[in-house]
Formats: sequence, C-alpha cells, structure tokens
Amino acid sequence: MGTASQGGTYFVYGSGWANMIADELGLSGGGEVTGGPTQNLALVHNGDIAFGMTTMGPAADAVSGKSPLAPGVVMDNVCAMFPMYETPFSITTLAGSGITSISEIPDGARIGFGPAGSTSDSYFPAILSELGVNFERRNGGWNDLGGQLQDGLLDVIAFAAGIPIPAVSQLEVQTDVNIIEFTEEEQQKAIAAFPVSEFSIPASTYQTLEDDARAVSMWNFTIAGCDLPEDFVYEVTRITMENNDKMREVHRSAATTIPENVVHNHVLPFHPGAARWFNENGYEIDEAQIH
Repeated sequence: MGTASQGGTYFVYGSGWANMIADELGLSGGGEVTGGPTQNLALVHNGDIAFGMTTMGPAADAVSGKSPLAPGVVMDNVCAMFPMYETPFSITTLAGSGITSISEIPDGARIGFGPAGSTSDSYFPAILSELGVNFERRNGGWNDLGGQLQDGLLDVIAFAAGIPIPAVSQLEVQTDVNIIEFTEEEQQKAIAAFPVSEFSIPASTYQTLEDDARAVSMWNFTIAGCDLPEDFVYEVTRITMENNDKMREVHRSAATTIPENVVHNHVLPFHPGAARWFNENGYEIDEAQIH
C-alpha cells in the first residue's frame, strides 16, 4: 500500500489497513513510504505497488495526462476501490508567532507544504496565493516540518491531511500552537478556484481548538491496479467496508470509510471487484463508471 511520509495520516491509515488486510487474507503486506497521492498514482499505474491512496485532485490530473510526474502519460491502469475520508486543508503556527488568521501571515513567511508532489504541495501554495499570501515555499515530511516549526526555521505549516494529523497532535503536547481557520470569504474563494469543498474541523479534533474551525477539503479514495484479479479486490473491499470498527482503530478518520461515501468519486473508474461488492450491497455504481 503506497502511503506518504511518516507523521502524516496516510502513513498511519495505509500501514494499518495493509496489516489488517494481510492478517485477514493470510498474505504478506504493508505500507510503503512514498511522496503521497501523485506518486501513488504513478506507482499503481506502473504496477510497482498493488494499492495506493489518493485525493481526487491529483487523480483527475493523472487520468487526463497532466500528472507533474509524467506529463502526457494518461494513467489508465488506476481504479478506485473505496472512499476513505476528506482531507481538510489546515494551517498551524506557533502561538508565539502572533499569527491568528490567514491575512496576518507576513510577506515572505516560510511555509512548509509537506512532501514535494503531495496533495498539500500541489494545491495549498496555489490556494494561499489566491488568498493573497506571499511566501517562501518549503517541503519535507510532516514530522520534519513540525520540528522545523518548533525550532523557528518555519513560520507556518500548511497541512492537507486527514485529521487528527499526528504531527499537529504531537506539536500540541510539546508547545502552544494556533490552528488558523479560513474566513467565510476565503473559504468561498478557494472553493470557486479549486476542486475543494466546504469543511469544518470539529473542536474535539485537537486540544487547541475551542470551536469548530472553518476549512476546505478534498476527498480521498484508495486505488488499485485495474489489472488486479477481480476476486482479490472484491475480498479486500468487502473486508474494509464490513469492518469499520477495526478501521477506526487504525485511525479516527476512518469514521467516514463507509459505503455511503462511494458517491464522492467522480474521477476514476471503479475496479470491477470493488464495484461488484458495492452493487451487491445496494450502493449502485453505474456500468459506465466501472473499468
């Protein structure tokens, strides 16, 4: 299972999921550290890994030949399996920075956007530019960026990851942080310009939050090589969709890893094995949406 950097939700969710599937089916398997959604799409397309995780923005680029990793290559061996969760775009600073809103981010601020080619790196710089922020762009794994923020080497971290983000939870324990929300106007401006939707980070997600925080988000789906055996992908989908309690033990964000959310994929064809499970269980996937 292709995940992303350590310290991010993809790594925790994907590694836990791979271990669960391996245990249930008596196979060997595990999570692999990658550059995130954009690289996962390429690795699955090329058959280097069986499964991966992606957000819908990079997926749309990949199937239309616009992936920054392989411009002009239409990645048509990538099929959707099941919905995971929404990735909120959230901003964290140290409380001592005095930054409490997006408009207060100073010109030339050093902002960490996650691993190069990740969903965060692909979309958050453009979103902040659209909102009038001028910044110096930095990349790295989430744990590393959290350390740099604490050490004063970064001013802001712009996260796009499932919540709670392990690196933010760790930061909260070690120091005082501000979790910056979007204003209504900023939220609507981002939605108008990018493939994101309205989202609210529940106050219960982090110790720091006293109220829900306005944000934007993008849906995540697991992906499989379209050439994987139908019966295998059917079993993988069945185990995941019928064991949400086990998935929530892997990561809290799996609360939305439920069949009802299959409707949020409008980009990738479904793997025939996955589509068979959904159709057998009353979640209709149109023939035209199946690979």
